[in-house]
Amino acid sequence: MRKTALITGASSGIGLELAKVHAAKGDNLVLVARNQVKLEELKVELESKHNINVLVIAKDLSLPNAAQEVFDETIHKAIPVDYLINNAGFGDFGMFSETNWEKEHKMIELNITALTQFTKLYLKEMVKRNSGRIMNVASTAAFQPGPTMAVYYATKAFVLHFSEAIANEVKGKGITVTALCPGATESGFQSVAEMEESKLVKGKKLPPSAEVAQYGYKAMMKGKTVAIHGVMNRILANSVRFMPRNMVTKITRSVQDKAN
Repeated sequence: MRKTALITGASSGIGLELAKVHAAKGDNLVLVARNQVKLEELKVELESKHNINVLVIAKDLSLPNAAQEVFDETIHKAIPVDYLINNAGFGDFGMFSETNWEKEHKMIELNITALTQFTKLYLKEMVKRNSGRIMNVASTAAFQPGPTMAVYYATKAFVLHFSEAIANEVKGKGITVTALCPGATESGFQSVAEMEESKLVKGKKLPPSAEVAQYGYKAMMKGKTVAIHGVMNRILANSVRFMPRNMVTKITRSVQDKAN
């Protein structure tokens, strides 16, 4: 029997590549994003190429009750979600005193609220079936404070700690929870965050989204709780535990400021 993966933020970047990975494995898909046109194009491509069923749900997940509406639609259509992939999210670059609150509020609603509600809703169904896998896309940003991206880093710290806690709660119940922590990745993230001039990404060769998606899929299927993509990212993420907090924050600021 085919399994079904629900993927948020599926119209671009890591989410789109995760959709391709699951489709290639023969999984049916529920694809959620704001861009209806891109989702429909992806649906046609994946259904014809892999002979699977794809349900498209165009939804702005930063809006109240959006996650509940998606859940209700899958229940109404009797679609059991075996893999929940909370990938949708975005960032913002700039000093907190100067950045736009409306954008940050949407970021919090998407990166935290929608992800948490999706996990709550679908986890209950997984517990009933004693099976299921959840992947929450965090970031290497989750391991330290992030001056010039203060709210984004904080949201990803929430995702990491939340995922680790839930993974512990469901241990032995046939369910796994994975926090995927990529570093800077070649995707549309940088343009949305308006951080193309940051030293973190300007002039850098970033790993492609497809590579991160493959890594994340394998980590989820192995039931890994925290999956940090890239050897150097793993070293850096773990090294912050042994450094003074103020030094970690200063270093983060220095590598993320605008390039000269």
